[in-house]
Amino acid sequence: MPDIWEIYIKQFEHYLKIERSLSKNSILAYRQDMDKLSAFLRDHFPELSPLQVKLAHLRSFVNELASLGVSEFTQARVISGIKAFFKFLTYEDKIEEDPSILLEAPKLGRKLPDTLSYPEIIQLLEGIKLGGNEGHRNRAMLEILYSSGLRVSELVDLKLGQVYADIGFLRVIGKGNKERLVPIGKDALKYLKIYLEEKRRHQKIESGHEEFVFLNRRGKKLTRVMVFLFIKKLVEEVGIKKKVSPHTFRHSFATHLIEGGADLRAVQEMLGHESITTTEIYTHLDREYLRQVLTEFHPRK
Repeated sequence: MPDIWEIYIKQFEHYLKIERSLSKNSILAYRQDMDKLSAFLRDHFPELSPLQVKLAHLRSFVNELASLGVSEFTQARVISGIKAFFKFLTYEDKIEEDPSILLEAPKLGRKLPDTLSYPEIIQLLEGIKLGGNEGHRNRAMLEILYSSGLRVSELVDLKLGQVYADIGFLRVIGKGNKERLVPIGKDALKYLKIYLEEKRRHQKIESGHEEFVFLNRRGKKLTRVMVFLFIKKLVEEVGIKKKVSPHTFRHSFATHLIEGGADLRAVQEMLGHESITTTEIYTHLDREYLRQVLTEFHPRK
């Protein structure tokens, strides 16, 4: 006889895939969270089915995580997975009351993302040697990361058919296969055009990789790791003493827009954030910048 927990967890996975269109990695993370909970409840309450779980059972599980030394960040992530599972059971009318509603996650401080100043962005861009295919490719990539705020996965997955150079937009496929249109700057378009028309078109391309914009020297789609390594090497070469990743360009894109007075909703749309609360972290960063200005320049600081 199939395990009752396994039956409901499988249904939950199907819901996440079909109705919420989550990626395989996201579904796997939810699965792992539920495996932890179900293992704990099987050990301590062997007769308990998912439909009989109460808040007290969930609190016992969270207390167990804390006693094992699990970090608050991990606890919060697991609790988020649990809440999604019981919300699903409520949505499917399997249970009338969600036992996880009052389950509290540890309070986490929101770490402000690292950013680059505009002069540092220019320093990096101008530090790219433009000889050969890779130089123009790398310049186009960093220009796009900064001018359009793409995630690195969105950059390496970008296809030729998603570039609308005539109107200055990219059609980006983001998390959960959600599409959005984002503007691309003139400089980014200029270097992208040089790469595509003068470099990439003369390259031998592997079968199955023809549609991808950015290719490695073997004519295959670039990987996220390749972009990380290129940026790490470039940062060392130009002498910037910050920890910089592809995501730093996305953070800098958003921060510079907010500092310049951009509407938060517009920034949310360009970043592809599902919730505006995610975008609001950049307003906190902007306040830190304003506080720094006050401290530095106000006569009664």
